[in-house]
Formats: sequence, structure tokens, C-alpha cells
Amino acid sequence: MTNAFSQLLAARDWILADGATGTNLFNMGLSSGDAPEMWNVDHPDRIAKLYQGAVDAGSDLFLTNTFGGNASRLKLHDAQGRVMELNKAAAEIGREVADKSGRTVIVAG
Repeated sequence: MTNAFSQLLAARDWILADGATGTNLFNMGLSSGDAPEMWNVDHPDRIAKLYQGAVDAGSDLFLTNTFGGNASRLKLHDAQGRVMELNKAAAEIGREVADKSGRTVIVAG
């Protein structure tokens, strides 16, 4: 078993994952109709806080803030040319949070 996901499943039959990303972002100030993915570069501190909340709650895996990180969805915000930038920022923030946790935490997109 060479990846973290397989290693966690080899150790136990379950993996705890995060949830309520949209609700949490709205509670942090995201407005309805805004692209959450823009926060990966505009408010990276809030995205780090979102991810940290999942880690602090005991999640073994959390999802990056990339649900609408595709050209079709981002075109609604004239950001279709920023797909790689926004998704990369989300992953980098996630990896930083996971690496500081002191345990195996999977960053999933």
C-alpha cells in the first residue's frame, strides 16, 4: 500500500471526512452568488481556517475548495482562465494545513 488513503484503510475500516463546506464558507462571509474558489487567492486565511476546522474536528480527509473550480462554472465570474491558479492555491493551502497536523491527513480535490 503506497498511498495515504490505502494506508488509512489498512489500519481501520473507516475514514472520517469533512463536511458542510458551503455552509461554513457562508458563515465566514461568502455571499450568495459569489465563487467560493476566488477565496483561495483573495482570502487564503479563511480557506486555511476552513481546512483547519476539519482537521481539528478529527477529519482524516478534507475536500479542497475546488467544487466549482472548472472553466464552465468560473466563466460565470469571468474567471475561466484562472482554473489552474485557483485550484492550485486551494491544494497548496490544504497541503500546508495537513502537513502541520502531525498525523496523516488526506487533501482531496
